[in-house]
Amino acid sequence: MNGVAVRSRGVTTGQVLSFLLLFGVSDWVSAAVRYAIPEEARRGSAVGNIVADLALDLGRLPGRRLRVVSGGNKKYFRVDLTSGALLVNERIDREELCGALSPCSLSFEIVVENPLELFSGAVEIQDINDNDPVFPSSQARLEISESVAAGARFPLESAQDPDVGINSLQTYQLSANPHFALDVQTRVDGSKYAELVLEKELDREEQRELHLVLTALDGGSPPRSAHVQIHIEVVDANDNAPVFNQSTYKANVRENTPSGTLVARISAYDLDDGPNGDIIYSFSSHTPAKVRELFTLDSATGELRVKGQLDYEETKLYEIYLQAKDKGAVPGVAHCKVLVEVVDVNDNSPEVTVTSVYSPVPEDAAPGTVVALLSVTDLDSHDNGVVNCFISPGIPFMLSSSLKNYYTLKTKAALDREKASEYNITITARDSGSPPLSAVKQILVQVSDVNDNAPKTSQDSYDVYVLENNMPGIPILNISATDPDLGRNAHLSYSLLQAGHIFSINRENGTLYLLTSLDHEDQVEFSMMVQVQDGGSPPLATNVSVSVFVTDLNDNAPTVLYPQPNTTATYTDVVAPGTPAGHMVTKVVAVDADAGYNAWISYTLLHATDPSLFSVGLHSGEIFTARQLQEDDVPQHTLVILLKDHGEPVLSTSATVSISVAELAKEVLTDLTDMTPANDSKKHVTFYLILAVILVSAAFFITMLSVGIFKCYKWRQSKELFNSSRSTLYRTPGPFHHIDAVRGGFTPPNFYHQVYLTTDSRQSDLCKKPFTSSPMGSRQSTMRNGEPGLYHQIVGTTSRLPTPAEVM
Repeated sequence: MNGVAVRSRGVTTGQVLSFLLLFGVSDWVSAAVRYAIPEEARRGSAVGNIVADLALDLGRLPGRRLRVVSGGNKKYFRVDLTSGALLVNERIDREELCGALSPCSLSFEIVVENPLELFSGAVEIQDINDNDPVFPSSQARLEISESVAAGARFPLESAQDPDVGINSLQTYQLSANPHFALDVQTRVDGSKYAELVLEKELDREEQRELHLVLTALDGGSPPRSAHVQIHIEVVDANDNAPVFNQSTYKANVRENTPSGTLVARISAYDLDDGPNGDIIYSFSSHTPAKVRELFTLDSATGELRVKGQLDYEETKLYEIYLQAKDKGAVPGVAHCKVLVEVVDVNDNSPEVTVTSVYSPVPEDAAPGTVVALLSVTDLDSHDNGVVNCFISPGIPFMLSSSLKNYYTLKTKAALDREKASEYNITITARDSGSPPLSAVKQILVQVSDVNDNAPKTSQDSYDVYVLENNMPGIPILNISATDPDLGRNAHLSYSLLQAGHIFSINRENGTLYLLTSLDHEDQVEFSMMVQVQDGGSPPLATNVSVSVFVTDLNDNAPTVLYPQPNTTATYTDVVAPGTPAGHMVTKVVAVDADAGYNAWISYTLLHATDPSLFSVGLHSGEIFTARQLQEDDVPQHTLVILLKDHGEPVLSTSATVSISVAELAKEVLTDLTDMTPANDSKKHVTFYLILAVILVSAAFFITMLSVGIFKCYKWRQSKELFNSSRSTLYRTPGPFHHIDAVRGGFTPPNFYHQVYLTTDSRQSDLCKKPFTSSPMGSRQSTMRNGEPGLYHQIVGTTSRLPTPAEVM
């Protein structure tokens, strides 16, 4: 607590009575402080150290926007941010603020932001003796009959002093004279008035006039005073003055009372007869003009009625002074007072003032975040001034109050800018009068964006089909993504994860480009991951998988595996005479690196030494005897086989096969039998020749037997390998993205391949086993189900018999 004494004219008239009361804690700590200062304190005077009394951090105040809010248009106080003192900002006149009401108090609020805190306070304005008593006029005239007996009383017009308490009017003094004394009386409301008391009867013949001086004194130190000259004229006759049946009348009038409504009826009596007993009622001479505008008095009946429009909020109590005079030559006068209390009616609607609005509000603001501070006032009193506030339903906001007539608008639930970017909130204030009055206030609260939505693509994965031998740099796919956020939070960028140097993507629009020419025979499938990232902080990203399949073109001619082309060795297949028709002599083995129909090979006999002797299987490449071999057939045959694939355009190659028809052992023995013996000189040579022939024949027989056994074994093995090498293919793929890499652009999605490769190219099965894609950049050993491609396997070759030259 701080105590500050303020002195004026040498007397202590106020000191700070500050105390701190804690009450109502919800969103911020609110407290009430109370001080007291004398009125007319000079501008800049310290009221008290408000910062210390409220336990605020003085060092943080410049950044917290502390301000003083008080009612009305004047700012009576301000806060010195360097010292924390509450200072007087404007001249304060207690009489102007409160009139006769005491005590007089000025309310104010202290608003501190970051975080928001609200404190209320009041300053009691203490009265100083700065006003002199004032009489309605500087002179007063009295007519007193000489017949008036001692002890008669004559009320005098009272002086008015706007000060209160000890500084208000306290007593009267009368100048010395032999006839009159002064009796000071106190009314019910505490005000003072004076009456002249006749102590010695008057004698008009002795003294026609008396001149007295009435002095009004207040209780100040030193006291202030006012004087009025009283001129008394002594007359004869009417020796009874009117008398009111009560000195003070009280009445209650509603502020909306229509003109002409009766307020009070005053009544006085006079014991005299005739004109001296007839009474006329009127306002006292010092009645203010405002009262005469609002009320009217019937001079004959004494009825006080409403004349103008009363307003409780302007004046709550009227003190009306009336007088009664008789019609005597020297009229007697009596005085009374009517207290008219104005009763409040609910004629003022509440008023809503938005003190602070914090907009926009981030959409991730926690429930309970303060959005706005509002104050509600109602000039009416009692229940008519009790105001309740309501908020429009169906929105994620609520109102709460921890201090009278102050409300905070807070978030009630989580906000979502993507659902609602702003709220036009209606605040309704309704008082408790009957009927109630209300006021409506609109507050626009905007919601700012937070990066709370990751990009979303139209598909979780993409399959793209590209023809091999494509042109580099062609676009093959456009990945579209959306982000419901706003601004940079919705700005999307695209990037490839582990894509190597084969593909690139446009960071702005998500177009995927193929940088190099692809080869189906080198790699069938590429898998990559595309990341779509927004520009928020921190950024959010979504990954989408992309599979690129390379479809086949007929760019490979069949390749002959047997007989091997372009070799210096001569491969000759031997067949014995008498071999029946339909006997398989040998087989041309070939493969095509392409897939599907492009790899389907057909075999045609293009040229033969004897075209009638041999035939070729169209799809198997097997060479059969077309008829039974005769001994007179040509012993040496050369066959040229044409191999063609089924691509478009058709690619082909040729293979040359040599076949010998011979029984080598029989021919050799026949030649030896026909030889004639030589003479004795050549006997040894003949012996060695016969021995050599026998050895050669034995060796030939053993060799032929071994070759036959070996050829039979190889032939069986070749059949098993050919039967086991029948390849299976994928099922027909459904709709997909297909890129025509040769012509550029997209082709219809119903394009697909069926690939066959068996020992008999007419026989094929659809692939029933799922293929497995190998990592990017490696050779493909298997393929995924439904994707074009071909797995090639080289099957066994056909064995051949060695020629006699090789045996030798």
